[in-house]
Amino acid sequence: MANTVLVIEDEIKIARLIRDYLQNAGFRVLVANRGDEGLTLARTEQPDLIVLDLLLPGLDGLDLCRAIRRDSQTPIIMLTARADEADKLVGLELGADDYVTKPFSPRELVARVRAVLRRAHGAEAEAEILRHEDLVLDVGRHELTVGGRPVELTPTEFALLAAMLRAPGRVFSRLQLLDLVQGEAFEGYERTIDAHIKNLRQKIEPDPKTPRYVLTVYGVGYKLNA
Repeated sequence: MANTVLVIEDEIKIARLIRDYLQNAGFRVLVANRGDEGLTLARTEQPDLIVLDLLLPGLDGLDLCRAIRRDSQTPIIMLTARADEADKLVGLELGADDYVTKPFSPRELVARVRAVLRRAHGAEAEAEILRHEDLVLDVGRHELTVGGRPVELTPTEFALLAAMLRAPGRVFSRLQLLDLVQGEAFEGYERTIDAHIKNLRQKIEPDPKTPRYVLTVYGVGYKLNA
């Protein structure tokens, strides 16, 4: 069965272009041109991934991302004309998995959709359980418990934690982590990893301001406390 992608984009021509490319790539595509319509579709249709423009009528893209994240970990790729890195980081800190800046290549967007979906669903066949102190990550079921308490992660957060759990004590540079979650074919802003790590710490650390599990190695990157 084809994966469903919800495209929330107010520019009709761009929405149609994205829809056509995704449909040609084998996806089932839903389109909303307003933020409030997009939120309704996200809740009723439960798509496999959402392509979300930040500048929307009805409900701003950032507010929409925040609303979706309150009750769902559906992968989100932001689509934005904003060049300011601060805007992108805000979206990532709200829980988006990736971003593409306008003008963009439709083929690259399709490739990014596939990459994020691979992170979300590609591990389903793997029977692997990773443990570290109070952390138990079931890769096959895409589930995490912290001290026995279930914690929901986005696909990007899950991929980052799994990489570090497989190599406790290893220091990963931001570029290495970016390659893990985006792929070498994509250019990315390395500091976006900081936003994902911040979100991950908020979910798994007893005190995110004094991390116990995911430690910062200043000037280099991050590691799992061994």
